[in-house]
Amino acid sequence: MPISWDPRNKRWRYAFDRVIEGRRHRASRLLPKGWSQAQADAFDRKESARLYAVASGIEQQDALIDTAVAHYLRDKTGLKSYKSAAENLAAIAWAYTGRTLSELAEVATLISTTRDGVREGVILSPATVRIRLALLKAACRWAWRKHGLCDADPTTRMQLPTVRNERHVYASRKQVGQLLQAADRRDVRVMILAAFYTGMRLGELMRVEVLPDCLVLADTKNGERRVLPIHPKLQRLGVLKKLPLTAPKITLQRGFQRARHRAKLDHIHIHDLRHSAASEMINADVDLYTVGAVLGHKDPRSTKRYAHLTHGTLAAAMGTIGQKHPHTHGKKAA
Repeated sequence: MPISWDPRNKRWRYAFDRVIEGRRHRASRLLPKGWSQAQADAFDRKESARLYAVASGIEQQDALIDTAVAHYLRDKTGLKSYKSAAENLAAIAWAYTGRTLSELAEVATLISTTRDGVREGVILSPATVRIRLALLKAACRWAWRKHGLCDADPTTRMQLPTVRNERHVYASRKQVGQLLQAADRRDVRVMILAAFYTGMRLGELMRVEVLPDCLVLADTKNGERRVLPIHPKLQRLGVLKKLPLTAPKITLQRGFQRARHRAKLDHIHIHDLRHSAASEMINADVDLYTVGAVLGHKDPRSTKRYAHLTHGTLAAAMGTIGQKHPHTHGKKAA
């Protein structure tokens, strides 16, 4: 029977196994979680008819999304995030396995609406879904442009979910001091200070080059070299001698989690220290362009998330409306 219940994955499974014109044709797919038997049966009728038409030569077989993904992963081994890309594409293979490039839009909608993780009971965040769909889009577009698997861009009808997950959590200098006191590892204290006084990400602090008068990042998220002057406090506290950080990232992350728990600041994340550096600069009347240069933002829109912090400056400016100005007082209008 083409449709059967898979007790391990708790989903319906579709299987196609027929001998057509002397050749055996097989296909198997795990159907989306939550589908009823009626939905599974409807899929069976449609997909079996399509596969039969392809096998008998009535309908031409479109290139498979599986093939596009395979090309992409074979060609893009030089990506810094290659391992993560491969894992994210594998996590949604249940949706695109056996599906053609012409069905990409429907596959994307299925992934967006299902949002179930590999593990039972795990519901994926919209941000994770978007990352995975963006990778799938890149893979299919690459297959079209570089390998000619189809005649037109298969991603044109593909919709990615809108994600609004910007955090607006900023640690004050007092809270940074509390985290430092609560930290039980010296390298965690170095990480906290360096992140707050440079605005660097954790990964950047693990590969930063320390020169006598500046900090250098040869390879950044936006692909450009970044050079930062050294904050005097980092020099005075001897932080520079401990950079770059050498402990495993998970060790530093867990050390920070212990520190924030002891300090009763569980709402603060490591990355919030980067935001806090931006907050300190903006509240000191540093313009957004300069803040973006310090943080390494290639796109000014990335810095605009901090624009609300300039409220005090705007309020002061608006407060001048209607005031008398010395250079105009007593003069007649021309």
